[in-house]
Amino acid sequence: MKIGLSHTSIVTVTEANTALTIGSGDMDIFATPALAALMENAAMKAVAESLPEGNTTVGAKLDINHLKPSAIGETISATALLAEVDGKKLTFTLKAENSHGLIIGEGIHIRYIVEKEKFLSKL
Repeated sequence: MKIGLSHTSIVTVTEANTALTIGSGDMDIFATPALAALMENAAMKAVAESLPEGNTTVGAKLDINHLKPSAIGETISATALLAEVDGKKLTFTLKAENSHGLIIGEGIHIRYIVEKEKFLSKL
């Protein structure tokens, strides 16, 4: 696994991913849980093609700051950069911005490499 792998995931703010609809708040703005999911998606995809067959990553820790609100219709991009590899533990730096280049979120995310079948057998 190479440090520096990255991916950017993009979403448009719609009624479906607002705080009001998700239940994390009472306004029609981009929900923090939706931001978290977008950031995790970027991290997952950053390393997906570098994993051995039958492996995936699972999120273990997410520490983000949601810095600015975003209205319905705004486009949000979240970029995850693989910053550290410690065995199966992967640490990413995260940044999210709107279509005007304004940073709306940032953080750190830890994921672990797991064998899908072995992981699911523990359920």
